[in-house]
Amino acid sequence: MSFVNVEIKARTNNTDAIRNWLIDQKADFKGTDWQTDIYFNVSNGRLKLRQGNIENNLIFYLRPDQEGPKQSNFQLLKVDNPNLLSEMLAHSIGIKTFVRKKRDIYYMDNVKFHIDEVPGLGNFVEIEAGNINNDLSREQLLEQCNYYMHALNIEETDLLDRSYSDMILEKAI
Repeated sequence: MSFVNVEIKARTNNTDAIRNWLIDQKADFKGTDWQTDIYFNVSNGRLKLRQGNIENNLIFYLRPDQEGPKQSNFQLLKVDNPNLLSEMLAHSIGIKTFVRKKRDIYYMDNVKFHIDEVPGLGNFVEIEAGNINNDLSREQLLEQCNYYMHALNIEETDLLDRSYSDMILEKAI
């Protein structure tokens, strides 16, 4: 099944303030996930296997590299045996890169918030307004994303136009 997110990713030095705001707003804290995302070589979009203590999913997505809120079209498959799937994909199509991170996960209705620490890259916040469990339009998702971006005092200059995997690959060059 395909879904749509409108999302932002921003660099931040205010993880404590963001965390406190989410707690004050009674956001549902799902926990801290120690994640490894394995990106595979594909000819179209991005394919990653997320392995964590909370989330284990195979995710294919199409998303433009642009600053500000952007639409991401994705397919998500929960994975029971991520190690076996990782081996199979690595042997068949090859690994592009790895992203390891510590991620605090919060929810407010259909909006997911991530506070990420990525070794070698820094601290980040992500906001993902999604339509997985409801029927919201792209415009409604964009409105939610913009609202929370301003509520969390995220400046336009903090917004990123690329993924962690792109940043890691750029550092390796």
